[in-house]
Amino acid sequence: MESILNIDLPILIRAIGYFGIFFIIFAESGLFFGFFLPGDTLLFSAGLLASQGYFNIALLVLVVTFAAVLGDQIGYLFGFKVGPKIFSHDDSFFFKRKHIAEAEDFYREHGKKAIVLARFIPVVRTFIPILAGVGKMHYKTFISYNILGGLIWATGITLLGYFLGQQIPNIDTYLLPILLGIVFISFLPTIVSFLYNKLKNKNMLK
Repeated sequence: MESILNIDLPILIRAIGYFGIFFIIFAESGLFFGFFLPGDTLLFSAGLLASQGYFNIALLVLVVTFAAVLGDQIGYLFGFKVGPKIFSHDDSFFFKRKHIAEAEDFYREHGKKAIVLARFIPVVRTFIPILAGVGKMHYKTFISYNILGGLIWATGITLLGYFLGQQIPNIDTYLLPILLGIVFISFLPTIVSFLYNKLKNKNMLK
């Protein structure tokens, strides 16, 4: 399997194992400093490795789904406890108020569905559960959408990597373009939204 940035992915992912995969998905799902972690690509790569016998797919799916749901849960509780104070937090390497603003716009536009939809948008998915807590979303509503989103995202992308790995011979040779494609698709909704709002604002100024 080819390397990315001189990092051999099979060796790296095998080295961190189930625990490392759990922590990365957990952190990216609800800890504000986890927004930069590669959730989508990690899930797909781990599923691909499972198809080649590096991981047990049933255990892997259980681990990543639990990590995703638990991460959002912690994010919600953090937002619920900290409340509006988070909006006045100074920018730092791990915290940017612009990320909160982007997530807030997404949350305002999609409401409860944002808990599920944001799973597929890097950065936004980290802050949406925090904002749900800040906004005091009803807990039963949040946990329902949280579990649904975790199942669709974590299980879906992992199994996609697993089944493609089984069906396509030597799929590992195409790993880099596949991962770049996943990254592009992940950011596509944000790009479209940005262009739409820019065009909308431009028309309003006419």
